[in-house]
This record gives sequence, C-alpha cells and structure tokens, in this order.
Amino acid sequence: MSAPGKPSPVEGLKEQSQFLRGDMSQELVDGLDHFGKASETLLKFHGTYQQDDRDERGAGGTDEEGKKKKSFIFMVRTKIPGGKLTSQQLLDELDLCDEVGNTTLRITSRQGLQLHGVVKSHLKQTIARINETQLTTLGACGDVNRNVMCCPAPYKSKIYQQTQQLADQLAAHFAPRTSAYHEVWLTDSAGSEKQLVGGAPDGDGFDVEPIYGKFYMPRKFKMAIGYTFDNCVDLYANDLGLMAITRDDEIVGYNLLAGGGMGVTPSAKKTFPAVAKKICYVTPGQVLKAVESVFKVQRDYGNREDRKLARLKYVIANWGVPAFRAKVEEYYGGPLADPLADDVHGFNDHMGWDQQGDGRWFYGLNVENGRIKDTAEMRLKTAIREVCRTLKPSIRLTSHQSLIFGDVNEADRGRLTQILRSHGVKLSDEISTVRRWSMACVAWPTCGLSITESERALPGMIDQIEVELARLGLANEKFTIRMTGCPNGCARPYNCDIGLVGKARGKYTVFLGGRLLGDRLSFNYKDMVPEEEVVTTLAPVFLYFKQAREPGETLGDFCLRKGQADLAAWADAHAATVPS
Repeated sequence: MSAPGKPSPVEGLKEQSQFLRGDMSQELVDGLDHFGKASETLLKFHGTYQQDDRDERGAGGTDEEGKKKKSFIFMVRTKIPGGKLTSQQLLDELDLCDEVGNTTLRITSRQGLQLHGVVKSHLKQTIARINETQLTTLGACGDVNRNVMCCPAPYKSKIYQQTQQLADQLAAHFAPRTSAYHEVWLTDSAGSEKQLVGGAPDGDGFDVEPIYGKFYMPRKFKMAIGYTFDNCVDLYANDLGLMAITRDDEIVGYNLLAGGGMGVTPSAKKTFPAVAKKICYVTPGQVLKAVESVFKVQRDYGNREDRKLARLKYVIANWGVPAFRAKVEEYYGGPLADPLADDVHGFNDHMGWDQQGDGRWFYGLNVENGRIKDTAEMRLKTAIREVCRTLKPSIRLTSHQSLIFGDVNEADRGRLTQILRSHGVKLSDEISTVRRWSMACVAWPTCGLSITESERALPGMIDQIEVELARLGLANEKFTIRMTGCPNGCARPYNCDIGLVGKARGKYTVFLGGRLLGDRLSFNYKDMVPEEEVVTTLAPVFLYFKQAREPGETLGDFCLRKGQADLAAWADAHAATVPS
C-alpha cells in the first residue's frame, strides 16, 4: 500500500468539473458538431460517448491541414438494472433509433440498450426523452458503478424476485447524486424542469456525493448477481459478483467475488485480464454493507495515477486476497465469514419457451450480437414492435445480448411465434448452437478503441464454422465464441471457449481454453491471425477435439488439457487433412 503519486489528468478534470458539469451546457449550444476534450470525458458519466464514424470520415471534406474531417456522432446508453423494462419503454427506444439514431437499436452485453449515430444537435432531446420513459442514462458509462446485472429470467419464484430486487437496490444505492445531469439534460431552455429519473439536487441546492466524493471512482466498476446453477451474468468477469447460495427456494446468503475485469492495453505489459476471486460469504442482511465496503476500498485505494492500472483487479493482484479482505473487513467494521464451497456449475441463456410459474410463459429470442434492425430478409425491428404493441409483454434483456418476452398468456404463444415467423425472424431453436452462444462488441467503425471489425465480421465467420461443425458431427456442441475489435474486452473474450480479439487492422489473437461457466481465463493460442484465416485456424482444433476428447469433455476443457503447444503441433501436422 504505497503512497499515492501524481493523479492522472482525468482526476484533475473530475475535481474541477463541479460534480460533472464542466462546460457541457455551454457547448451544447455553441453551434459546433462536437464537444471539447474535457466535456468528451465528462459526457461518459452522463451515459454518452462522442465517437467518429470512420466509415464516413472525410464526407465533410478536409480541415486546414488537409486531413479528413471527423464525422462526429454519439452513442447513447440506457442503464437498465437487471435488463427489466416494459414494452412501452422498448417501443420508445425503437422510436428514438428511427428518429434520431441510425435506425438500429443494440442490446449490450450488460443488459442495457444503446442508440448509435445520434448527432450533437439531437443529444439533449434524446437523453430527455429516455428519462421521460422512466429510464436513465446517468452512470451508464464513466468512472462510476455501471449497470447492475442479474439473471433476467422472469420466473415467479422467491429467489429470482430477490435477486432482481437486489439489483434495483444496488443500482439506486450506487447511483451518482449530482444534479448536473438534471441541469444539463432535463431542464429546457426556459428553465422549466422535466420529470426526473436520475440525478437530483439536495434541499439546499448543493451537490452531495456521499459514496463517490468529488473524484468519483478511479475507473468503472461493474457488479453482477447470479446463481451457482446459472451463471448467465458471467459473475467472474465483474469487479464484484454476488453468487446467490440457495437452499430450496431460499437465498441463504452470497459468496462475494471481487477483482474480475477483461480490459487489456496491448502496449502495457503490466495490464492483464482477470477472473474474480472469492472473498467472503455474506448473509442477505449483510450484503449491502459488504458491497459498499468493497466499493469504498476500491474508491480509496484504486490507482488514480495510471488509468491502465485503475481497476479493482490490480488492487487485489498487488495486495493479495488476505490483505484485501482484511481492508474490506476494516471498512465493514468487523469480520466476515469465509466463502462457502458452493460454486458455479450451470449456465442458461433462457432462450425459447419456458413457464414462469404463475400460469404464464416467457420466450427468449436470440438477437445476433444484440443488433435490432430490419433487413430485406429479416424484419426483426418491425416484428418486435408488433409483439410489443399487440401482446404488451414484459421485457428482459440478457447478458448475451438477447431479448426475453415475459408474462405471455398461454393463448398468445402461437400469436407471438406467428408474428416472428411472418417477419422472417428465425425462432431461437432454429438458430445453430454455435451462433446462439456467440457474441461480439460493436467495434469498427464507431468505437474509438476498436482496431478491427467485430460485430460486422463475426456472423460471416459463424457461417463458415457452422459448416465445419456439421461436417464433424459437432453441430450440437455447446461452447462460447466471443469477438472484440480490440483488447479492451467488452464482449468478455478472455474467459470463454474461443476468444477472438482484434490485435491489428484485420488481424486477431485467438484465445482458447476458457469455458461457458466463465470461471477461468483462456490462453493465447495464436497471435496476429488474419481475418480470412480465423476459421481455418480453428478447424484443426475442432477436428482434434472430435478425435481425442474424453467422454463428456467440453471444447474449453479439452483445449486446457492439451495446452497451446500440443494443440499447435497437432494442427500443424494435420492441416492438410482439414478442408480449406
């Protein structure tokens, strides 16, 4: 626990921002199509990223230096704890994607929604309208607690209702209190106030951040709540995970995990992905105070000098679990119990039909890479609109970027599937296993961190992989493929069976050996693989798996058992036997 050094420039910016105000209000009306550097950082806390559409760069000509002018657009992210919303709220977001976005809506890997292609002149009305639907963008990005994830399945049993209630409680407890959000986005030019969802002044008109203080967190902080028998929220990939320990239909407590995180900076060897460590066991009555204690330890001891090393995983790596737990107990005010032996052993993506337990049903619809749009072949957006307007189901978003229609009456099941089919939408059981368990980040051209393609590249790769798996008789094999356009790892590529991570323009690092349960890291199998060679790189691995797997062994377990050297040697020796 060394003495702190000089804070990074972002820390100074936060301190001087007057609780996230900065100059945003003035810059909103300055006539320019973009914000300055300081506001670009502060905007993230308010739920939006300033981006440059690199496909359109130069469409507006060149600047005084002859460089192509950037095409500025904004991504607006809605924070939705546990992915719970109504049909009307989803319809309102779909209206916005048509009116002010690029006509598509995207489900995120953290159960939120993203609008893309919003221009600066539409930004204020977009955020205000999201708040009018009783949703919020506050804290969807930035150095704060991000969207709290929990299992979205709408089962009407006590344990599911408890975790969903806890997600709402944590989201409210760790939400920023600054009134800047209210002032910038929810007050019109005449000064009248719109209905408020996130961000409010206190009674004296002064900002109070009882948990954050004026510096907020050193970096983003991610929480998730899941079960041992269903780790659909990827508990081990979060800064803090609450693993519900159940006995019958009762949550008796939680194993508290801490220190997960996927982000890596390629130029900084000191950075690394990590899965969370078991820290302690807490009862339902202890959970909020224990979570706050972990949160405050990260707030006070997270690295504020080097943002590359600012996540909680580095605190735990530097201190070790015993010292970290001791500090958490100090903040908690007493000892905490050792974690129980219970661990994750199942993963349900909740796709297809299932009974809720109250006489009604829910249907999980696979949405490839979370992108809701209409094409000539599949009018997914129109189909979802019709379902929401006519059947008015409850809506849940999954951590695999898909959608659940809840509270469907028995008599309406046929109508729901008929609507989907009539719009060319494949039902979840008609989608291949490998596609169903794949996901990708947005990446090129809008994400400023992306090095190469992801969302636009993965579907074509899956087309080829489907053929190879069918040829080998592995079409029903369940394993995860996740792709990201950079090493930042937004689609959680480092703890799955196959991770494809953008390393250079058009080239990827292939990771193997993680698994569906998400509780261990994968290893670097091959680096700098050209996009057109990704499938031919994986094909020998599939063949080796087919021929040498042990009974019941998964692809990730097989790759871990064999190791990088063995897999690579076998692939080189048998490359000629694999069809190109």
